[in-house]
Amino acid sequence: MPHKALDVAELAWCCDQAELGFTTSDELDDLAGCIGQERATDAIELALAIRQPGYNIFALGPEGIGKHTTAKRLLDQAAAANGDRLDLCYVSNFTTPHKPISLVLPAGIGAALTGQFNAFVGDVLDAIKNAFENDEYRARRQVIDEHIKQTQNALISEVEADAKAKDVALIRSPNGLAFAPMKDGKAIDAETFGNLDQATQKAIEETVEALQKQLQDALSSMPKMLRQGRERVRQLNDNTSAFAVNYLIENLRSQFAEQPSILNYIDAVRADIIDKVEVLLAGIQSDEPNPPPEEHPILRRYLVNLLVDNAGGTGAPVIVEDDPSFERLFGRIEHRAEMGALVTDTSMIRAGALHRANGGYLMLDARKLLTMPMAYEGLKRALNTEQIRMQSPQQMMGGMSTATLEPEPIPLSVKVVIVGERQYYYTLSNADPEFTRLFKIAADFDEFIDRDAASALLVARMLAGVGRRDKLNPLTACGTARLLEEAARAAGDQHKLSVDIDRLQDILREADHYSRKDGHSTIDHAAVHKAVDARTRRLDRVRERSHEQIEQGTVNIVTDGAEVGQINGLSVLQIGDFAFGKPTRISARVRVGAGQLIDIEREAKLGGPLHTKGLLILSGLISARFAADTPLSMRASLVFEQSYGGVDGDSASSTEYYALISALSGVPIKQGLAVTGAIDQYGNVQAIGGVNEKIEGFFDLCASRGLTGNQGVLIPTSNVRHLMLHQRVRDAAAQQKFHIFAVDHVDQGIELLTGETAGATYEDGSFQAGSINARAAAKLLALAEARRAFGLPDSEPALLPRPVS
Repeated sequence: MPHKALDVAELAWCCDQAELGFTTSDELDDLAGCIGQERATDAIELALAIRQPGYNIFALGPEGIGKHTTAKRLLDQAAAANGDRLDLCYVSNFTTPHKPISLVLPAGIGAALTGQFNAFVGDVLDAIKNAFENDEYRARRQVIDEHIKQTQNALISEVEADAKAKDVALIRSPNGLAFAPMKDGKAIDAETFGNLDQATQKAIEETVEALQKQLQDALSSMPKMLRQGRERVRQLNDNTSAFAVNYLIENLRSQFAEQPSILNYIDAVRADIIDKVEVLLAGIQSDEPNPPPEEHPILRRYLVNLLVDNAGGTGAPVIVEDDPSFERLFGRIEHRAEMGALVTDTSMIRAGALHRANGGYLMLDARKLLTMPMAYEGLKRALNTEQIRMQSPQQMMGGMSTATLEPEPIPLSVKVVIVGERQYYYTLSNADPEFTRLFKIAADFDEFIDRDAASALLVARMLAGVGRRDKLNPLTACGTARLLEEAARAAGDQHKLSVDIDRLQDILREADHYSRKDGHSTIDHAAVHKAVDARTRRLDRVRERSHEQIEQGTVNIVTDGAEVGQINGLSVLQIGDFAFGKPTRISARVRVGAGQLIDIEREAKLGGPLHTKGLLILSGLISARFAADTPLSMRASLVFEQSYGGVDGDSASSTEYYALISALSGVPIKQGLAVTGAIDQYGNVQAIGGVNEKIEGFFDLCASRGLTGNQGVLIPTSNVRHLMLHQRVRDAAAQQKFHIFAVDHVDQGIELLTGETAGATYEDGSFQAGSINARAAAKLLALAEARRAFGLPDSEPALLPRPVS
């Protein structure tokens, strides 16, 4: 009984628009959540509920299925329900200036502190200026200065009086103090002194020498006296400056009385102002306005650097960092040029994403994170230490020579969500022992959902929401049905729907364009169909060139008649996101040998490991079926004709089997049929990938040459559920111009390809007389007899050296 082709209804799932239950998408509510991701959402909710360290999340799955959107929605929900926002500040460290002090404050306190200190710094210079310019300070300072001056004068006057009593004058000059002998109350000159007798001169010299010693003793006590005076001035200045700022300081303390860390800083500011008051006074010009605090070299050190201001926010922060470089995560310390050098201070510290997310949630993209130098390692260190430590990558690598700051680390409490494709998760799990300890929760997003009425309605609601958000024309029920069919095609399964949301949204937007172009107010089946075909056409150049080469005869593919040992195989080429089927001629030649099955692709180093595996399975099947009790005495070669690139996969193993059996039996194969399917060692035909693209690739070739009604494709029965063929193929099948056959075993396939009986296997291992299998077995037996007659050795060298692994 001939094998029957599949019914048209089996070639694709067709969505019944009547079952959708609406006329246009305007009747549908928006979809609030995600579609069919219960496993992933349960995992995220578990991680968000556990506050212990290490319960960070890696959301894994292919692009376009809504991982970012779903994770962000769940984070927003968790953030609204719990968590307190924090303000983060840095202030100057007056004892160790290169190590600024961090302040972690309740939300709103940071902004208040910054504002108060801006006002304080703006007022403090005026307060000091007024305190030091009032009459009371001047009078007290004058008393100290007069006392010092009087004390100095008293010491010198005492020496001067002693000198005068001894007829010696103390002369004050710009060069200092000097003694000169006197006569009659007047100092005498050198000539007069030289005319005195020796005894008088000597007596005067001894007197002057004694006076000089007395003066030296008086002057030596002056530094101590001056130090005492300066100490009195310093004490006066301290008291005055303390009096000037105490009111301002106490006002600050009263406003932040419940924040111990702020009170400590206020006390440190008070002490530093008093200590630096003379430097402040030196820069004061009474006739000029005060410079802005941020431009004053001393006052800027008292300003508060508010890194993170969460005033007015509710719940925990949720930060999505699209550019997770090291500095964007951990912040940076800026520098400015002064006198040819780079300098910095506390006000030039800038926040990173970890600062903004502290106390809440941080979401990162895996690929971007892993491509940024030092970012992933820095993130792990922060999660391990539970601290945000600000360093530049150059510092971490030991290459930083510019003077910079070492800010005090900030305690870190954050839940990190990394979103990425599965390959990143599996790579990190295998390569990094810290990864699974820090990211204990894997939220695995599925790209497919089971197709039923409920899931179809969910997809329809999602599309309705996208249309309203983007102000698109409403979808009709037939337009929605066409999009659902495309979702099934993308899933590669009649019983599944793809949740590649990005792709469906793009098709919807493009269909809206075609509907408006045609003057329609709704998006119907035809508009969606145009959009799908247009997407294919945009990427179809390579397929068209491949098809042209076959049509022009450059690539030899025969689609009618029958040939021995030649068959049409089907392969799939993937270029970016676009895949298409390409027919390939596979041929087999057989001669006497020592049981060798030569895979020319492998010998030429063009065959991949899966292709080699398929050939080895084929070899096992041939040996077991036809040479179980006798030596396999053939030398067979199999090749993909006119294939100049790599070949991999085992989907051609059934095709190669048919070509080899045809070569052994001498029975020609119908060239109007193409084959795909893998086999096991028992001859069962097994599922392959890309079945729709493979069928459509061969169909398009046949259609361009003219459909004869004798053309078609053989596929594994297990692939029938994966059929979502284009309408053009289904139309041809409905008209009996093209056929899709499903086979379970190679014997079914060889019968379809040759039109002859494959032949049942008897208990003794023989085959039905006159059948294809019997002829193949007879050929192998004849080869064995010929080999024995020629006395050939038990083995032969390979045609070409085998690849060295």
